[in-house]
Amino acid sequence: MSPRRLYLDNAATSFPKPREVFEAMQHYAAELGASAGRGAYREATETGARIAECRRRLNKLFHGERAEHFIFALNCSDALNLAIKGLLDSAGGHAICTHIDHNSILRPLRALEDRGAIAQTRIEVDPTTGLVDPDEIRRAIRSDTRLIAITHVSNVTGTVQPIREIGKIARSAGVPFIVDAAQSAGHLAIDVQADLIDLLAAPGHKGLLGPLGTGFLYIRPGIEKVLGTTREGGTGSVSEEDRQPAFMPDKYESGSHNAIGIIGLSQGVQWVLDQTIEKLAASEMDLVRTFLDGMADVDGLHFFGPRGVKDRAGVFSVRVDGFEPQELSAALEASFGILTRSGLHCAPLAHQAIGTAHLGGTTRLSFGPFLSPQDVNFAADALADLALSQARSTKSGPLGASAAR
Repeated sequence: MSPRRLYLDNAATSFPKPREVFEAMQHYAAELGASAGRGAYREATETGARIAECRRRLNKLFHGERAEHFIFALNCSDALNLAIKGLLDSAGGHAICTHIDHNSILRPLRALEDRGAIAQTRIEVDPTTGLVDPDEIRRAIRSDTRLIAITHVSNVTGTVQPIREIGKIARSAGVPFIVDAAQSAGHLAIDVQADLIDLLAAPGHKGLLGPLGTGFLYIRPGIEKVLGTTREGGTGSVSEEDRQPAFMPDKYESGSHNAIGIIGLSQGVQWVLDQTIEKLAASEMDLVRTFLDGMADVDGLHFFGPRGVKDRAGVFSVRVDGFEPQELSAALEASFGILTRSGLHCAPLAHQAIGTAHLGGTTRLSFGPFLSPQDVNFAADALADLALSQARSTKSGPLGASAAR
């Protein structure tokens, strides 16, 4: 019997996936295999219909205004590049982001700034909670501000930002609001209309339980008038023209779709809809509460971000005294079969904010919908065991041994 393997790296990609995801992808590969929009035969039209069905499911889950305004992307980074560069590449101007943001926001903005195309303001966050003060964003808005971008849930601290409050500020100022939902889509309720989100970017392979190589950008109707394209090419529509179509979604989707991936994503989204986002979010909060209880008052064990369930999702960065982050990941795998990710997690400013950048970052444990409270308890006990063992080892070291003799 093989030793137990407990996957706690859902912030990187979710595992396992619902069975329906693989069945849908297998059906496409075995029975369809066509490229949507490239033929009038049944297999091509059915592929197109299934891609359209994924847009409708996304529109329902995120309460969008129009399904065709969900643009498929390679991943969340790809979607954010379209959002950021599509707004800034031609017009330039000023952008606002925060220190909690992932490199998927930070790097496109830095690249534009290095070219002299834009200026940017990076808002600091509370070093304990990781929360941004919306009033700081309000004060940073200038007459030439072209976008506000923020990571909804930190992939380092699990901090949930007040996006609705920030959305109100952005809408009142007439500034497009971009939300990176890499760690929140499929985990928490997101309503693009009520939250006043202009552009929502998310991967398909994390909380939405689809395969790698999928993602989307929701573009609020009207924003496409100011959002430029970042790539052009064949769409299967108006092929007599050598200009990119101006209508949605073709304006932003060039080349053949990742049909097998989108069809798998569609089933992942349907699974989330069937379970309901409310029940999934409540279940994750139970896991968060269980993990917090398990880590309470353990000497030598430290975690970062909100101290309770308020403003928190199921992403935890931890450190254990005496362990480098990679050493802790190795110990968790070798002794307990627990799979985690250590390092700076592509979020250098977040680690600077919480004081772990110079330490090589943290060890991250992140939850998914197929975990149980028993799984999370096991992980908390494993961390406590390592912390206790390390403390005992330190006390019985050379100085302690000499004193005993």
